[in-house]
Amino acid sequence: MAVTWREYHEATKHTVASLRRAPHLLDWANMPNPFRHYEGAPVLDLPADPPAPEMPALEVLRGVSGFTPAGEGATFLSQLLFYSAAISASKRVPSTGYRYALRVNPSSGNLHPTEFHFRTRGVKEWPDGLYHYIPSTHMAEQRALGDIEMKSGGSSAPLVFVLTSITWREAWKYGDRAYRYCLHDIGHAWQALVLAARAIGCDSFAAGDFPDDEVAQRCRLSDDEAPMLLVELRGTSIPARESSAGETVWYGGQANQLSAEKGSNEWIERIHDATKLSTVTQRGTVVAERLPTGFGEIKLPRPAPSRRTFGKVARLRRSALDFLGGTQSISLTQLSAILEASSRPFFADFAGTPFVQLYLYAHRVELLKPGVYRHWPESAELERIKDGDQRVVAAGLSLGQKLASNACVAFSMVADLERAARAHGDRGYRYVHFEAGAIGHRLYLAAEALGLGATGIGAFYDEEVHRYLRLPPQQQVVYHFAIGYPVPDVRVRG
Repeated sequence: MAVTWREYHEATKHTVASLRRAPHLLDWANMPNPFRHYEGAPVLDLPADPPAPEMPALEVLRGVSGFTPAGEGATFLSQLLFYSAAISASKRVPSTGYRYALRVNPSSGNLHPTEFHFRTRGVKEWPDGLYHYIPSTHMAEQRALGDIEMKSGGSSAPLVFVLTSITWREAWKYGDRAYRYCLHDIGHAWQALVLAARAIGCDSFAAGDFPDDEVAQRCRLSDDEAPMLLVELRGTSIPARESSAGETVWYGGQANQLSAEKGSNEWIERIHDATKLSTVTQRGTVVAERLPTGFGEIKLPRPAPSRRTFGKVARLRRSALDFLGGTQSISLTQLSAILEASSRPFFADFAGTPFVQLYLYAHRVELLKPGVYRHWPESAELERIKDGDQRVVAAGLSLGQKLASNACVAFSMVADLERAARAHGDRGYRYVHFEAGAIGHRLYLAAEALGLGATGIGAFYDEEVHRYLRLPPQQQVVYHFAIGYPVPDVRVRG
């Protein structure tokens, strides 16, 4: 039975009543494996400890490219993936001694539905073909040798990444709402990849407009995995050679089963089908109706500087479990740097105009009175919406999570879902959440560059946020976020 994005979004809103229903019990015996691999596929080594991108992270976030020549393909790919998708630390559970991995790209519940596949063509000392990245071992599985096209019309780019989603990994814990989180995670992974690429001298362009089933077939994906975004990388820092593309040879490889019993979710299957494309519908970047422009009475100051390198920031980024609270504040110049990083343009066929706008719950920002503010990026100004202490409200709207009140500043990402649907149909639902996740990743890196911590918050009372911010009907909250001074987590080992 078909479903529209509106029906899915309404059905997955959190309310007090929905959370009081029978709780979703976790079947720990059927918890999905966080790592996909292809049994029987050849494995190629990626050199350990690749060169670290030395460009300051805030400069990368502002759009400045670095340049770190790698010399040969394996080292280049190692560098790119080490700073965008690799394991960055581990965390120990004190009660059991069990250790689990943390990665460079964040994920809701650390469940990691996103997989990185990539096609190479003309990369020096690296065979043309299709590969799958294994974060657990920092290696590449060789799925196929030869020339692989990702979509009709092809691409001359030496590197094309296919970011896919295994929705069961999130649905196991979060149920029907998990599709939202999978889309956020694609946005985070997209920015993790393209910012790492920019730090070492590559340009990128993302395509969300592709025939889903065709790309899935070309990549020979398992039926539990779906393509979500194609990302082309180009640049003189990519070590190049003449392409030797010939007849495609598939190496096979059986995708591992992630759970003892295969899981599914009817609502997620229905919304995914509703947002699929059977053909390419657009060419180039689509410019949707523009967001309304506005201004505020508070002009943001020059952004605070930071010389922390991209390599260090990317590897140290963590999701804060809570913040210190108290009286310690961030400066208005730090907030200005964070907001500047969040509002730089995206390079994608659906990103001609933004769909998401930030609302801020300012708790402890120097020279900024506590209250709710709307950010107007074009004029770099803040518009005051509400006065007064917002800590209790921010926590309450985020399902009582104290990290939204203990932070120095919390955010509601508000999107015009109707405008996205007019431009892209039901597919626009994906693009809005990609954008929100992408903004979230920029907030993570900007916070880390400034010596702060951050965390994404996917759970909130949708309608209560809508009423509190007095949003028009076409606008909906799609993501919450918080930034402040993180409580140290002694369980983490780098």
